[in-house]
Amino acid sequence: MKKGKKLYEGKAKIIYATNDKNIVIQYFKDDATAFNNQKKTTIEGKGVLNNRISEHILSNLSQIGIENHLIKRLNMREQLIKLVEIIPVEFIIRNVATGSITKRLGIEDGTVLKEPLIEYCLKNDKLGDPLISEEHILAFDWATKIEIDKVKKMILRINDFMIGMFRGVGIKLIDFKLEFGRNKIDGKNEIILADEISPDTCRLWDSITDKKLDKDRFRKDLGDLIPAYTEVAKRLGILHEQSNISAVNVTKLSSIQRKKK
Repeated sequence: MKKGKKLYEGKAKIIYATNDKNIVIQYFKDDATAFNNQKKTTIEGKGVLNNRISEHILSNLSQIGIENHLIKRLNMREQLIKLVEIIPVEFIIRNVATGSITKRLGIEDGTVLKEPLIEYCLKNDKLGDPLISEEHILAFDWATKIEIDKVKKMILRINDFMIGMFRGVGIKLIDFKLEFGRNKIDGKNEIILADEISPDTCRLWDSITDKKLDKDRFRKDLGDLIPAYTEVAKRLGILHEQSNISAVNVTKLSSIQRKKK
């Protein structure tokens, strides 16, 4: 598959065209951002780990019938994915109250929710990704009622699967963000899971110590992010073929990959 021109660059990824109009290449950057891009830096090796972790999770979701955009991982930083029309809504799934919801509603941090809570945010950095309702989504034609109902069913299945997957390796899935897109099949739009699922998009706490193993380490200045992401990858069994991998090794792999480009 030949890599073509850059189609889009976001905060964490770059999308490149290929010689197939329905398929693109997704490149994982090392950029780290928080608070709607107000805090940002470059963390060597982050893109490598997110690529591997996201591939692992999306591949497992495919096996339980969750359609998503992943075709295959190409190398340490790139994936071949289906080109989709992204629904301009971020779907936030909360199992434990922390972060913005505790500030908005005065909920005690760490409160375990009786049921998963789904929140919607408009995908717009300039507006600060504002919280919206399902009525907003329908009123402004960002998605149809049928699409939203399908997405919510998929979200609950994804959440159930991921809670079990992470619990099995000693990690609590606190909350996470999902994005969905429309993929044309035989002229009809099919809603599929898109973007990535990684410690950049999930809050992950150690089951015993509540140590943060996600991007909150960067948001809250809790220490180096790479060892935490590497720990997640190791626990998921992704790095078993490189059992001695470390933050230094990830950085080396990242540098080698860039030199090849």
